[in-house]
Amino acid sequence: MLIPHDMLDPDTLQRLLEDFVTRDGTDNGYDATLEQRVERLRRQIERREVLIVFHTDSGDTSLAHRRDVPPQLLRDLD
Repeated sequence: MLIPHDMLDPDTLQRLLEDFVTRDGTDNGYDATLEQRVERLRRQIERREVLIVFHTDSGDTSLAHRRDVPPQLLRDLD
């Protein structure tokens, strides 16, 4: 299930973004502050390049590039 970012409480969205950008393997080798990394990701989400995915089977939330999301889920988003 895709979750529109604007349906989340701003604090919840901020924590989700911070959690994601601080995970192992997400720094991509360049020096950027936490704030810069979060802002870059926030812009990608606002442009719908990256989507918030809620996995109903596990209760987990993840982020996915739009190109990696099944087309049937994208139809529901648009």
